[in-house]
Amino acid sequence: MNITDYYFKEGEKPLDNIVTDGGFCGIFRKIACIGDSLSSGEFEGTGKEGEKTFHDFFDYSWGQYLARLAGTTVYNFSKGGMSAKEYCETFAEKNMFWNKELAAQAYIIALGANDTTHMLAGKYEFGSLNDICDEDCAQNKPTFVGWYAQIIQRYKALQPDAKFFLMTMPRSDWPADPKNELRDRHSELLYALAEKYSNTYVLDLRKYAPVYDKEFRRNFYLAGHMNAAGYMITAKMVASYIDYLIRKYPDDFRQVGFIGTPFSNKNV
Repeated sequence: MNITDYYFKEGEKPLDNIVTDGGFCGIFRKIACIGDSLSSGEFEGTGKEGEKTFHDFFDYSWGQYLARLAGTTVYNFSKGGMSAKEYCETFAEKNMFWNKELAAQAYIIALGANDTTHMLAGKYEFGSLNDICDEDCAQNKPTFVGWYAQIIQRYKALQPDAKFFLMTMPRSDWPADPKNELRDRHSELLYALAEKYSNTYVLDLRKYAPVYDKEFRRNFYLAGHMNAAGYMITAKMVASYIDYLIRKYPDDFRQVGFIGTPFSNKNV
């Protein structure tokens, strides 16, 4: 055994080492995935009249592939079509996702795809960090930034030592996509939130994941959403990225086993 294989290597990039067993992501015993259709294992079908149909198959979600890879429990706090706005205003409360009984050690937030659609339609604004009220998240302004930050704030209040992983949106090969500018702003926001909040990291798939081009879609897509293999490869990327962060910042993750307990080690 070469123990240095498990150490961070200078110059290593987040997805240079793809783990097949969950890697150190498995140190988290409970993970919550907050997201939309791509976090829900959604498959796109066709009805009798040729119309599109959409189906959340949670067992095929990248979160549940991650659970099986890492041998951990993963909650799907997600639904096809989900936005940060809906999550805060109705969805989380309706499904009791703010309850202490469902508190996790790690939260992976993969929201923004549907929000960009709503923003382009003029339904609400992107916003800025000034929309966040640090004293009371219920007072955040009704913008994408305000709702996204509220999710972090509420789960931090529920589980103060939990780790947060914020996922950017991967690149496509369509340069004229009108959402690209908003997706770039989304990435910048996530880095700003990671600076603002402790125990918060960015899973920058926009920078480090493969481009979702024609060949990628041929292998991993079913119409406008992923197929089963696509959700599995996403799980491997997520697990590998978190494994990378744990190896790069071992001091940050030294006391993961105490998250959700009244205990800690004050001497490290």
